Amino acid sequence: MKYWTETIAIARRILTELLRRKRSLIFWAIFPIAVLILNGLIFAERSKTALPEPLTLGQALQRAAPATLVGAALFFSCLGGSVATVVSEREQHTLKRLFLSPLSGVSYFLGIGLAHSAIAVGQTLLVGLTAYGLGARFQGSIGLAAIVILLSILSYVGVGFILGTQLARRTEDVNTLVAAFGVPLLILGGAFVPAFIFPKVLLDLAQYNPIFHMNEALTKIVDEGNGLAEIGAHFWFLVVFAIAMIAAGWLSYRRMLQVERRL
Repeated sequence: MKYWTETIAIARRILTELLRRKRSLIFWAIFPIAVLILNGLIFAERSKTALPEPLTLGQALQRAAPATLVGAALFFSCLGGSVATVVSEREQHTLKRLFLSPLSGVSYFLGIGLAHSAIAVGQTLLVGLTAYGLGARFQGSIGLAAIVILLSILSYVGVGFILGTQLARRTEDVNTLVAAFGVPLLILGGAFVPAFIFPKVLLDLAQYNPIFHMNEALTKIVDEGNGLAEIGAHFWFLVVFAIAMIAAGWLSYRRMLQVERRL
C-alpha cells in the first residue's frame, strides 16, 4: 500500500507539472494528430497507383494509425518523455531530496513510469478517436491491441530510463540522444516509411528492431483483424524485450542512485 500511494503521488506531481505547461500539452496533442493525417493522406494518394481500388481517407487512416501511434505518440511520450524527466530531476537535485525523505526509490521509479504511461494512454485515445472520427474502422481484438500497446509502453519507458540515467547528463543532451538513437530505429521500424518497400537487407535488420515488431503486430491486429496466432513472433519478441528493458532500466536507475549518493 505504501508503494502504491507513493507511486500515485509521484505520477500526479509529474502530470500536474505537465498540465501547468499548457503550451507543451497542446503541442503533445497536435503532434500525433498531424502525423496521423499526413500519413493517412500519403497512404490514400499512393493507393491510387499501387492498388486496384484506391483507399478512402478512413481506410488510409486505419492503416496509418498503428505506425503513427508507435512512431509518433508512444515513442516521444514514453521514451523521450522519461529521458527528459530523469535528466530534469537530476539537474533540479530532486534525487538529492529523495535521499532525505521516506519516499522509496522503487516508488519514484514506478511513479515516473506510470506518469508517462498515462500520457501514452491519452495519446492512444486521441489518435484512435481522431482516426475513427475521420472514417477509420478498426478490426481485431481490442484486448490484444491493448496488450501490444502496453508492451510498447513498457519497452519505451525501460529504454528511456537506460538512456536518461546512463548517457544523458544535461537537458540539452536529451534531444540529441533521442534523435541519434531513435530516428534511425523509427525509420527502420516502418514508422515513417512502410516496411513493405524495404530492400531485403533492411528487412533482415528490422527483425532485430522492437519498433518494427510493435508496428507490425499492431497493424496486423487493427487493420487486418489478425489474432495472437498470426502475430505470435512479433508478440513474443515484444514480451521478452519489454521484460528485459524494464529490468535493465531498473538496474540503470539503481546505479544512478548510487552515483548520486556519492556526489
